[in-house]
Amino acid sequence: MKHPRVAVVTGAGSGIGARIVQELHTYGWRVAGIDRQPVVDDALALSLVADVADGEKVRQAVDHVHRALGPVEGLVTAAGHYAAAPVSTLTPEEWHRMLRVHLGGLFHTARAVLPSMIERGGGSVVAISSELALGGGDGEAHYAAAKGAVIGLVRSLAVELAPRNIRVNSVAPGPTDTPLLAADSPWRDPAYLATLPTRRLARPDEIAATARYLLQDATFCTGEVVSPNSGAVI
Repeated sequence: MKHPRVAVVTGAGSGIGARIVQELHTYGWRVAGIDRQPVVDDALALSLVADVADGEKVRQAVDHVHRALGPVEGLVTAAGHYAAAPVSTLTPEEWHRMLRVHLGGLFHTARAVLPSMIERGGGSVVAISSELALGGGDGEAHYAAAKGAVIGLVRSLAVELAPRNIRVNSVAPGPTDTPLLAADSPWRDPAYLATLPTRRLARPDEIAATARYLLQDATFCTGEVVSPNSGAVI
């Protein structure tokens, strides 16, 4: 009897991460969610609390997944942190916090799951980046830099791990219609939406479907950056 595949999703409690949990569950994965707060979701086989910026806490969480659910075949890093500020006012702590969550979060979770993937002979990692990593953003230098660093790590891991039958890809969404995007956000302004070829924001289910495709079906893809951004960056 074939056992369901096991996936870990960080940032599972809200936004894109929560929708990815639902998507993977629908496609038969057993999903373990990692978030800074407890997550109640029937789609989760296991809910764990950890800050992805803390490598030891992440290692402990992933060890728990291995004991409870078995070897991890898929990882999606969707945990995020966002703030806007001009470089001239950024504090060192704001700069480093952004890097610790995004780049550190990918590093810590990948390092925790990779031994199991290598032992079982394969696996797949999908890191959520951002279109701002590709095009930059006014007042968003630290966020764009952290997300750009994620893409650099994805591409390097893809080269390193391909001989181990482990694929590593990234999804770089544009502004997405989630509750995290405030009602008065400039990304919801009709004037901005009119500049998009699709004239609308991407939906969380569309981002989730992209992540699931790269994780599960795109066996010919590694080191790729797919950017579902309504045509904002082409």
